[in-house]
Amino acid sequence: MANKKICIFSAQHLPHMGGVERYTYNLCKKLIEKGNEPVVVTSKIGDLPNFEIMHDTRVYRFNCYPFLKGRYPFLKKDGEYKKIISILEKENFDLVIVNTRFYRHSLVAMKFAEKNHIPCITIEHGTSHLSVNNKVLDYFGSLYEHALTMLDKKHCDNYYGVSLACNDWLKHFHIEAKGVLYNSIDVHEVEDLIKNKCENYREKYSIPNDATVITFTGRLLPEKGIPQLLNVMEKINKKYDNVYLFIAGEGDLEEMINQRKNKHIIPLGRIDFNHIVALLDDSDIFCLPSFSEGFSTSVLEAAACKCYIVTTARGGSKELVINEDYGTIIDNNSEELLLPALEDAITNKDKRKKATDLSYERLCENFTWDTVESKVESIIEEFRKG
Repeated sequence: MANKKICIFSAQHLPHMGGVERYTYNLCKKLIEKGNEPVVVTSKIGDLPNFEIMHDTRVYRFNCYPFLKGRYPFLKKDGEYKKIISILEKENFDLVIVNTRFYRHSLVAMKFAEKNHIPCITIEHGTSHLSVNNKVLDYFGSLYEHALTMLDKKHCDNYYGVSLACNDWLKHFHIEAKGVLYNSIDVHEVEDLIKNKCENYREKYSIPNDATVITFTGRLLPEKGIPQLLNVMEKINKKYDNVYLFIAGEGDLEEMINQRKNKHIIPLGRIDFNHIVALLDDSDIFCLPSFSEGFSTSVLEAAACKCYIVTTARGGSKELVINEDYGTIIDNNSEELLLPALEDAITNKDKRKKATDLSYERLCENFTWDTVESKVESIIEEFRKG
């Protein structure tokens, strides 16, 4: 398949950096490489323009209300909205992809596809309700999500997860997924970036070569388990002086993390992909103690850089780290489980080496964008056949 036009509705997109945003970017990149034309429709947050071309992809942005500090952009049906929809209706799309299910943006996408007789699929990225760590708001948020999903189901029948865990979560809404479009990674791009490293983080922060470096990369949100990781790290440093923790990302907990900065806990703020790869290449252990996850891009990046992975049994990580030979999966992100898991990884270099080789091999065999793009092509062909 080539020269196909695919419209991807994603409530969040670059330059905002998160798992869904990177999924959209990487899928677009691979679609273009194969001779297709993706178009992204997203939200205008801050001073971003309503239209621009990013990485050879047309990007349209609806005006929105930036609820929850932009985490939940709520689309405005204003003049700009009508203008963008009018432009899109003149295109001849072969497929509409809805990235995530629980935004107003998503429902608009499904109705757009239905009205214009365009095949539509929705890709699920989560394994739990959106949480703001407030029981009352979380309760009403879950009710809202169920109500919106009931409407979604009237306009779209075709759902896929970025992991099998996401497919299981869809069952919570009485949705049976059609398949998996795995979150993936371009291993060759990572290899090239490692060969031409833009930064040496051990050297920059005077960390000895024989020290153990633990790294977290991702959104700095409570559900990522960052408070637990910081608490555990302080306990580790009372016992092991030669262990360091880098935290790279941006989000609600940035100020709190900066307040706990010391010789061994090093916040980096937001860094670009080139620097993420350089950081992971200088790291021994990647730790993601989330209590809510779809299939973390960060875990895939860590495996590509041959970091030993310590994470929770949430989301798709356990589809890469399938048993203890491939890394460490703990049941939840309690400090009682996280501390011994990290201590075991710190003190067992041979175990780390064997696991990183196995997880890297599994990554290359199962989680590539070539595979995902090929499945998207197949989906379009299936729709054509009726």
